[in-house]
Amino acid sequence: MAVIISIVNQKGGVAKTTTAVNAAAALGAMGKKVLLVDLDPQGNATAGLGISGGAKRELESTTYDVIMGETRPADAIVSTKFKNLWLMPATQSLAEAEIQLLQFENKNLQLKKAILQVRNDYDIIIIDCLPSLGVLALNGLNACDRIIIPMQCEPYSLEGVAELISIVKRVKKTSNRGLQIMGIVFTMVDTKLKVNREVMRAIKSKFPEDVFFNTEIPRNVRITEAPSHGEPIMYYDPNSKGADAYGRLAKEIARRCKAAEELL
Repeated sequence: MAVIISIVNQKGGVAKTTTAVNAAAALGAMGKKVLLVDLDPQGNATAGLGISGGAKRELESTTYDVIMGETRPADAIVSTKFKNLWLMPATQSLAEAEIQLLQFENKNLQLKKAILQVRNDYDIIIIDCLPSLGVLALNGLNACDRIIIPMQCEPYSLEGVAELISIVKRVKKTSNRGLQIMGIVFTMVDTKLKVNREVMRAIKSKFPEDVFFNTEIPRNVRITEAPSHGEPIMYYDPNSKGADAYGRLAKEIARRCKAAEELL
């Protein structure tokens, strides 16, 4: 039975999708059977795995069709060219679900119902949530067992994460009692910048030490180039600092998944 992880941050530009794509690919390369669910209407995770442009338009089913109950989850999942990695793709049509789901009695549980149908087919399911705290994001929080919060080292980050954790606590209390934070991962880190070091210290002082992943994702030009080639960094440039960092993060995630499995 898969451990389901949502990658969440309502703030954009924090390497959320980058983390989802690259962690998923690295876990697959380690031998884990991984499903990546694109829950962002921008569809960047889909493009990051090589499905963009005309290929997107040719998709028969997407996350939108699944979350609206029009397609079985298994019928929307496509294989990728990357080891042990499958994808439930998204296109801009998913944006319509934000409004249409308001008509559903259990509007925040649609993705959860769908994911349960394929949970036993994978070791790990990663959900790339959109940068908001609306209905779709709440579907992502209700569908998962754990969340990973990518965080950029900048002054406003702490305020945003405090708001997110407040929402997580509310979801845990009302509709997903098993929900826990797997960890916070610092992204786009440049330790040469004083502000990065100061913000990291400030954030770490507010949370228990074991909440944070030991791995920090550096600023790395190869990471930013990889999506335009439709490849995770470990395939685009396996010898880069970015590939090394996401490989180490994947090992940490795998260890924390093993601990989570004992509680599910």
